[in-house]
Amino acid sequence: MNQHRAALLIASIALTPAILFTTPAFATAPTTPTTTTATATTATTATATSDTPVDEMSEDDLRIAVLRILADEDSGKAVVREANKALDGTVEDLRTFLKTGYRLARFEDDRVAVVRILGDKDSGRRVVREATKALEIDTPEALRAFLETGYRLAQAEDDRVAVARILADPTISKALRAAAEQAIDGTPEELRDFLEVGQYEVNG
Repeated sequence: MNQHRAALLIASIALTPAILFTTPAFATAPTTPTTTTATATTATTATATSDTPVDEMSEDDLRIAVLRILADEDSGKAVVREANKALDGTVEDLRTFLKTGYRLARFEDDRVAVVRILGDKDSGRRVVREATKALEIDTPEALRAFLETGYRLAQAEDDRVAVARILADPTISKALRAAAEQAIDGTPEELRDFLEVGQYEVNG
């Protein structure tokens, strides 16, 4: 990394969130894993505090915007790869990345993430079903909606079935039954915690 890029990276991290990206409207992701958002907008602009469109941003502002993406720990391999290509390219390469390249690279990373979930032997029926649906639709919005909301909800449904099976066992202890009854009415996180940790602590 050259000195100019390093300086910009430091600046991009140190600044108050000055660069905000208009990406697909995933904040309005569906409340059920079977529906995808139809109101998503294309990632065609990146705004600064002055609401500067990508086409009007200075080269330094463009680089800072790309470096912020690169510094995001959630950025996948494709995003990192394309961001680095943009930083090593021209000003127009930077603009193109922010307009379309970022969205497409994240689409690639999201597809890999969903395929991995689908291939996980521990994925339950509902997770497999919803992951398969997302891959069949195969749009950035469908995959992102599944990863951000659908996966959690599908996993919770599978977990609730797993807890119900525990409760259906007449040989379990009173303590385990009480813990399972509490978990089955809980949040997705409480269900997962019970299956991964709680049930063993009760039996221990």
